Amino acid sequence: MGDPRRLRNKYERPKKLLDLARIQEEKSFKRDYSLKNMRELWVSTQELKKYRREARRLLSLSDEERKSDTGKIITKLNHLGVLPKDAKLDDILSLTVKDILERRLQTLVLRKGLARTMRQSRQLITHGFISVNGKVISRPSYILDVDEEGKIGYSKSIDISVKAPSESSPAKN
Repeated sequence: MGDPRRLRNKYERPKKLLDLARIQEEKSFKRDYSLKNMRELWVSTQELKKYRREARRLLSLSDEERKSDTGKIITKLNHLGVLPKDAKLDDILSLTVKDILERRLQTLVLRKGLARTMRQSRQLITHGFISVNGKVISRPSYILDVDEEGKIGYSKSIDISVKAPSESSPAKN
């Protein structure tokens, strides 16, 4: 059967855990994107580092060696909706974590108006109310392709409108 694969973390912890500037920046991301914990942010950061590392490697190669691989990475990032079609390798180096976080299912559900808040968006996804292309996805961190972006919808009928308390119900003291 072969050796079992070695499971690794999809993230790296920061080198300096008690860096105040980094902590404040991460807290703002956590609040704005309603992340469950810092690990979710670190996973996105690691994903971005992977693309940036590959772009730096390609920039160090000669022109003829660079051409085929450059097209692949730019096509992939274009398909994910992070870069435009006419992007260059230098554009990959200017990407930020915010660009990656904007492509999460949780964020796009809110942007499409299927949820009123980021927290509600996360809750709807984890409880199975959101489907992409007819398939229920219960992972808020799912990164959507450009093709899938228009196919987000409710998998079950739900009413998320704010209802005023009815006057016939007695007031609780």
